[in-house]
Amino acid sequence: QVQLVESGGGLVQAGGSLRLSCAASGRTFSTYRWGWYRQAPGKEREFLAAVTWSGRGTYYTDSVKGRFTISRDNAKNTVLLQMDSLTPEDTASYYCVVGRTGLDDIAGVDYWGQGTQVTVSS
Repeated sequence: QVQLVESGGGLVQAGGSLRLSCAASGRTFSTYRWGWYRQAPGKEREFLAAVTWSGRGTYYTDSVKGRFTISRDNAKNTVLLQMDSLTPEDTASYYCVVGRTGLDDIAGVDYWGQGTQVTVSS
């Protein structure tokens, strides 16, 4: 059974940082793309970032570009999301995703994590 398990969420003050981690079990995803989505209350799920299988290609939505950094460790079957300069608008549940094609479209996601809550206080 494939599982993606996120960790690292929590409460942080505006301007602070958090690092999210996602570990996969049940199979390896070394040739898949990894990514992150988030969903705030009352809003649709939003694509944030993705990284190619090699780790050399990264993609970000405009709202997090320059503040968030995605990376992966194929040996550990994990992906990280370093989040800096957080604002209250970043408050949401954050989801790790895996897919074989573009992850900026939900249709491209093959697997979802269960989510981890990030709350940014003003």
